[in-house]
Amino acid sequence: MKKYLPKIALLFLTVSIFFSCSIVRNVSDGNQLLTKNEILVNEEVVNTEITDGILLQKPNSKFFGFPLRLSLYNLAKKNPDSSYSNWLNRKPNRKENLAKLLSAKQVDRLGKSFFVSGFSNFLKKTGEKPVVIDPKKTNKTIERFKIYYSNQGYFNSKIETSIDSVGNKKGKLTYKITTGEATYLDSISRYIETPELDELFTQTGKQSKIKKGNRFKQLDFEEERNRITKEFRNNGVYHFQVNHVKYDIITFDTINKINAELIIEDRDVKKGDSLIKTPFKIYYISDVNIYTVNPSKKDLDKFRDSVTYKNYNIYSDGKLNYKPKALTNAIFIEKGNLFSDNDRTLTSRSISNLKTFNFPNIEYIEDPNDENGLIANIYLIPRKKYSWSPSIDVTYSNIINFGISGSMSATWRNLFKGAEILELSTRGQIGSSKDFANPNDRFFNISEIGADAKITFPRIFFPLSTKKIIKKEMLPTTQMSVGLTRQRNIGLDKSNFNGVLGYNWLPKENVSARFDLLNIQYVQNLNVGNYFNVYTSSYDRLNDLAQLYNTNINYVDTNGNLTSPGAVAFIEDVVTGGTSLAPSDNDYQSIRSIGERRKRLIENNLIISSSFTYNMTTQKGFVDNNFYSIKGKIETAGNLASLIAKEVNEPLSENSKETLLGVEYAQYFKTEFEYIKHWSLGRQKVFAIRNFAGIAIPYGNANSIPFSRSYFAGGSNDNRGWQAYTLGPGKSGAINDFNEANFKIAFSGEYRTRLFGNLHGALFVDMGNIWNFSDHVDDEDYTFNGLKSLMDIAVGSGFGIRYDFNYFVFRLDFGYKTYNPAKEQKERWLRDINFSRTVLNFGINYPF
Repeated sequence: MKKYLPKIALLFLTVSIFFSCSIVRNVSDGNQLLTKNEILVNEEVVNTEITDGILLQKPNSKFFGFPLRLSLYNLAKKNPDSSYSNWLNRKPNRKENLAKLLSAKQVDRLGKSFFVSGFSNFLKKTGEKPVVIDPKKTNKTIERFKIYYSNQGYFNSKIETSIDSVGNKKGKLTYKITTGEATYLDSISRYIETPELDELFTQTGKQSKIKKGNRFKQLDFEEERNRITKEFRNNGVYHFQVNHVKYDIITFDTINKINAELIIEDRDVKKGDSLIKTPFKIYYISDVNIYTVNPSKKDLDKFRDSVTYKNYNIYSDGKLNYKPKALTNAIFIEKGNLFSDNDRTLTSRSISNLKTFNFPNIEYIEDPNDENGLIANIYLIPRKKYSWSPSIDVTYSNIINFGISGSMSATWRNLFKGAEILELSTRGQIGSSKDFANPNDRFFNISEIGADAKITFPRIFFPLSTKKIIKKEMLPTTQMSVGLTRQRNIGLDKSNFNGVLGYNWLPKENVSARFDLLNIQYVQNLNVGNYFNVYTSSYDRLNDLAQLYNTNINYVDTNGNLTSPGAVAFIEDVVTGGTSLAPSDNDYQSIRSIGERRKRLIENNLIISSSFTYNMTTQKGFVDNNFYSIKGKIETAGNLASLIAKEVNEPLSENSKETLLGVEYAQYFKTEFEYIKHWSLGRQKVFAIRNFAGIAIPYGNANSIPFSRSYFAGGSNDNRGWQAYTLGPGKSGAINDFNEANFKIAFSGEYRTRLFGNLHGALFVDMGNIWNFSDHVDDEDYTFNGLKSLMDIAVGSGFGIRYDFNYFVFRLDFGYKTYNPAKEQKERWLRDINFSRTVLNFGINYPF
C-alpha cells in the first residue's frame, strides 16, 4: 500500500489543481469569484435565514459541497456558433465539401444542432453563471442591512466590508456590522378622533404589541396596525382599513429613546368634489338575504320563490330546492349582530365546505332605512346536481410491479335537499407481480374489483345533541360509507366488506378531528389452499424439515417435495406427536410456528372498532417549509362485538373463542403517534424529520392482531434500506414472506436540496423496526423485551433523486442497510453498503 501513496497523492494534487483552475475559467481578470459571505454582527458570526435573504449576491449553489451547476456552465463553449463558423472556414474547401455531402442549408443548420451549439446552450441553461463580487451589489446590500437594523431599533448602525483573497480569482466577502445602542420606547400616547373607536381600543389595549420600555421594532408597529384593524372590523367598524392607523414617531438626538403616538383620524368621505371628515360608525346587520343564484342586481325582483326562516330571507329564481335550515346552518352572518370580518370568512369556508355551491359572493350594502344598518347579500351558485368522472391509471408499488387500474364515480349533490352528497364509485385493477404464485405463467396475475357508496351530511347526524361540544363553527360533517372489494389471484384471494359511520370537524385553525363511531371490516379468504404457493419462504423451510422427519409418502409428490395438502398434514402430525419430534426440540418449535402463522393468515377476520384521530399542523400553504405536524390516534375493537356475541350466543370456535357470523371477532387496543418537523435552511434547502410509534395490544377474544391492522417495516415511506415487509420483527431476519408485528418504532431524517431546474436531491437516514409485544409470539428474536431490544433498531441510509412536476413529485431513493440487526453483532454495521446491494424504492411525493 505504501508504494501507491505517492501516486495517490500526486493524482489528488493534480485533480485539485485542475478543479481549482477550471472553476474560475469564466471569471475575467481583475474579478473574483464569490466563494463565501461572512456576516459579523458586533464581532459575532451570524448566519440566519433573514440575513441570508438580505444578501444580493450569494456564492454559486453547491450539491453536497460541490458547485455542480457552475461546473456544468463552465463546460459550455462561450460562443459555439462562432467556433463552428471559424472551424468551417479554417480550410478553404471544407464548407464546399460539406455542402456536397449534405446541402448548403443543412451545413448552416448543423451549426445550430444539439451536437454543435445546442449542447453548450443546454449546459448554460442548466448550469449557473459564476457569481463575481460586484461592488454595486455590495453597496446595495449595505443599504439593505442598514434598513433592516434600523427597523430593529438600531438607528446608528455602521457597516464595513472587506474582500479576502482565498485563491486564484476567488474571494470571501465579509460584512462587519456594528449595531450601536438600541432605541427604546419611552412613552406611548394616542389620538383617536372617533369616541366609539377610542372606547373599543381601550377594551383591547392590553393586547397591544407596543409597550413602554420595549426595543423599537418596525414589525411590532405593523402587527399592531393589523391587530387594531382586525379588532375594529370584527366589532362593527365596517369602513375601517389598515391605512387609517398611523404612528407619529418622535426621536431624540442625545438619548436612545423615542416617543410614539397612535393617530386614528376620522375618515374622509367624498361628497361631490370635496372630501368631508366623517366619524366612523359601528354597524350591525339589519337584514340577511340569501340568493341561490347569482343574478345581476336589476333582476332581483324576478325571483319566483322566497321564504323567511329564522330572520333569513331566501330567494330562488325557480322552486327552492334546498331546505332553509341546510342553508342557514352554514351561515354565520346573523341579523342583529355587529358586522364582523370573522363571520364573513367563516361563512365562506362553511358554504365551500358543503361542496354543493361554488365559492360564495358576499356583499354588504348600507341600509337606506337605518343609518347604522348593513344589509348582507349572499349569492350562491349551485354546482351541477349530477357529475360523473371516469379515470384510468398505470400503477406501481412495492408489491405490484405493473398495474392498470380504472374507476368510475358518480356524484349526486343535495340528495335530500339538505346539501347532502351521495358518491358511488366502482373500480377495477389488473396487475403483474413477481411476489405471488403464478403457476400458469400469466403476465397479469393480479385482479381486483370493488364498489363503494358514501353519503355525507353537512352536520352531526346523531340521536343526541352535540352542539355544545362540536359547534357549527367547527364545520362538522357526518359520513356513512360501505364498500365491497373482491381480489382474485392475489395470494389467498379475498373478499373484503367495509362499513363506516364517522364524524369530521375542525376544532380550530389547522386542526382536524375525526371520530369513527363504527368501523366494520369483514375479510374472507377465498383460496386458503394456495397458502404455501404464496408464502414460499415458509414452505421451503417446512419442506427442508420434512426431508428429515416426514414418514408419510402420501404427503409428497414424485420428487419427494411436500404437496400443499401434505404440508398441512405434516404440521398436524408434528404438533400431535405423530413424528419423532418432541416439543422441546428446536425443529418442533419451528414447524409449530409455521403452522400457527398459517392459521393466523388464513383465518377470516371480523373487526368492529371505534377510533379517534387528531391532526394538527402549523404549515401555512404548500410552499411553507418551516413547520411541524402532529397526528395521534386511539382505536379500540371488539367491545361492541363482545356484547352482541353474548346476546346471540353462537357456538365457540375450535380455539374456544367467541364468534359472530361464524368468525372469531378481533379484540384489541391500538394507539399511534406521529411527529413531523421541517426546517427551512434557505435557498430551497430543507431538513425534515419524522418520528412514529404505534402499538396494538390484543386482549379478550384475541391472541393476535388482524393482518390488516398490524405494522410492517421497510418500503418507500419507511426504512428505505429494506423493501416493504422485509424488515423484522426484531432480529429474526425477516424469514417470512410478509413480516408484520403489533409494535413499531420509526425515525427518519432527510436533507433536501435543489440541484437544478425541477430536479432535487436528498440524503436520508431511516431508523426503526417492528416487534411482537403481548401477543401470541414468545420467541425473543421476535419480541420486544425492554430497553435491550432497542439494539434491534435497524438503520438504513442513502440518497434520493426527486423530480418536481408541480402537481406531484416523482421520487427514486437508493437505500442501503447501514445497521442490520438480523446479523451477528460484529457484522451488523456497514456490511451491506455496496452498490450491488442497493435497494431501490420508487414513490410519489415526499415520504413525510
